[in-house]
Formats: sequence, structure tokens, C-alpha cells
Amino acid sequence: MQEFLAYTLAGETPARRCGETAQFRWTWWDEGVVELVPHHATLPALVLSAGIHGNETAPVEMLDALMEALHHGDIALARPLLVILGNPAALRAGKRYLTDDMNRMFSGRWQNFPESGETRRACVLEHCVERFLTCAGPAWHLDMHTAIRSSYHPRFGVFPARKTPYEQAFLGWMGDAGLQALVFHRAPGGTFTHFSSDHFDAQSCTLELGKAQPFGQNDLTQFDVTKAALRALLAGEATEHLNAQPLRYEVAQQITRQSEAFVLHMSAQTQNFTAFAKGTVLAEDGATVYRVENDTEYVLFPNPNVALGLRAGLMLKEIT
Repeated sequence: MQEFLAYTLAGETPARRCGETAQFRWTWWDEGVVELVPHHATLPALVLSAGIHGNETAPVEMLDALMEALHHGDIALARPLLVILGNPAALRAGKRYLTDDMNRMFSGRWQNFPESGETRRACVLEHCVERFLTCAGPAWHLDMHTAIRSSYHPRFGVFPARKTPYEQAFLGWMGDAGLQALVFHRAPGGTFTHFSSDHFDAQSCTLELGKAQPFGQNDLTQFDVTKAALRALLAGEATEHLNAQPLRYEVAQQITRQSEAFVLHMSAQTQNFTAFAKGTVLAEDGATVYRVENDTEYVLFPNPNVALGLRAGLMLKEIT
């Protein structure tokens, strides 16, 4: 388990694929996938994932530091834990993905893409989560990312659509983890968190932590509050209550790039959560014109360079 990230980046399998410490047993399931089971688990299970996009390295470095702390006994693990580095090949290459965006492939959508390393990996990760949660029962799943663009809210969470309300403890943890905004989807998607939520009723959230940077160029101090909240979560300790009330948004509409004629009317410097007034033309795609439909909408993840048929941006409206 030690040097988890180093083995993954080297594409190597450790000589020992299982073992135990004074506090837990660990098993290396697959490349970048390790299960940790405490000798005396007292709390529900947790899935922590990062690196679904290979150029989003800050959460990977944070997760590696947490693994080292667990290995050395600095954190007393209180819950079954599955740790996942999502796309090792892309992490090694320093690219978002090698063939196609893996965070559009889950819930079996990988079958709709040309076969590649990423489709095979998405299938493997689905089976790993199924194996873990079938045994572990109710769980939280935190999938950690960074955004391509800078943001008016540098730390925010994106929640998949679900049929039942989110637990208040789960939402409350987000504020204690320093998240400044919460975004709620209204429709199913191909993300990793939608898969764990929809198939296993996990309390799932995609954490967006800052802007994508290469390994070694991240200022992890800006995520100290998030890291502290994760340490507390692993140990079953109370988080420091920040009395923070993140702003809440829901998806008002999705901008989809359907053809080569697609034009996004936003500059490359447009930040996440930039506000647009009602009637503003956001994008054009042949005869299709995307306009702001509410009094104010806020853009999230604007990207005109996605593959045809994929999301080129989300427009949000604030909710109470």
C-alpha cells in the first residue's frame, strides 16, 4: 500500500498485493485501486476517487498524502475504504484523457464509445465499485477533480440527479470541507458519481478543487480545510464546523456541441459561475441557438472543444 501513487504512475504492481497494519487490512485490487478494511470498523463505507482526468493532479496528490498518513498510523481508519486513481494511463501522460472522456462513460455508457483503454478502465471501475459496495453497504462516494478554468468559487461540489433527497449530514459536510457552492443535476449522466448514486444509492458528489495543474505545481495549502475534513471523515471524528452555507445552484440547461458549426460565445478567460442576463446568446450550432432563459444564469464547465454530442457547458440558476 505504501507508495500507492508511485506504483500507479510507474505502471507497476507491488510485490505484495495484500497486507495489514495495526489498524487495517489492505488489498491491491487493480492498478490504482486499493481496499482498506479496519480491524474494527465503526462507520459506513467510503469511496475516494481522483484522477478520472489525468491532468487533474491536485486531488491525486492530496489522496496520496492521505494514504501515506493511513499507512503510518497518523489517521486511525474507522470505516471500510476503497481508494481509486481513475485513469492511470492519462495520469502518466499528463493528459485529460487519451482517447475519450472517461467521465462520460459510466453506467454502461462505455459501450457506446469506440473500444479503448478508457472504455475498458470504466468497465473495470464499475466492477470494483460494485464489488466493494455490495459487501460494504450504504456509503459515501467523493470523486475529486479540478476544473479546466478558474472559478469564482474555487471549491465546489456537483451532485448527480437522484430519486431520494441527499442526507443532511452529507450536505453539511460539504460546508465544513470548505466548499463554496453546490450544484445539483436534474438529469442522469455518465459520471462516476452518478453511477455510484444511481446503482448503489451512495451519497455521491464530484468535488471540484481549484484549477488543473501538472504534478508538482499545485498549491495544496488552498485545500487545507478540505484535507482536514477528509482526515476527520476517515477517522470518524467530528469536522470543525465552519458555519459555512455554500450557495446552491441547479442546472437550468445544457449546451451540447452537435456539429462542427458549433460556436460558443464566451472567451477562453470566462470563469466558472460567470453570470449572464436573460436573453443573452450563449452559443450557436447551425439552426440551434442557446440563450439565457432565466433572469440570470451562471455558466459552468464551458468548453467548445469537446467531441460532437458531448456537453460544451452547463447553465445554472441559483436556488434557496
